[in-house]
Amino acid sequence: PGQVRGLCGTFNGDQRDEFTTPEGDVEPGVAAFANAFRAAGACPALGPGIADPCDGFPGSRERAEAACAVLLGPAFQ
Repeated sequence: PGQVRGLCGTFNGDQRDEFTTPEGDVEPGVAAFANAFRAAGACPALGPGIADPCDGFPGSRERAEAACAVLLGPAFQ
C-alpha cells in the first residue's frame, strides 16, 4: 500500500487523496486532476464540466444502456 499513484488513484484506503497529481497536489475535482496528467498539446484540456460522451454519437446512449442492462441484470446479482 502507498506505492500506487496516477490516474488509478493511490489505493491506500483513503479516498481523500485519490486525485493526487504528479506534483503531489490533491485536486478537488476530476477535470483538474485529469488535466494534470494531460500531455501538452496531445489533447484539449477538460473544462470544469465533463461532457456526456454519448452526446457526440447518435444512438450511443441506447446501445450503452442496453449493454449496461446486462451487467445490472440477474446474471450478475
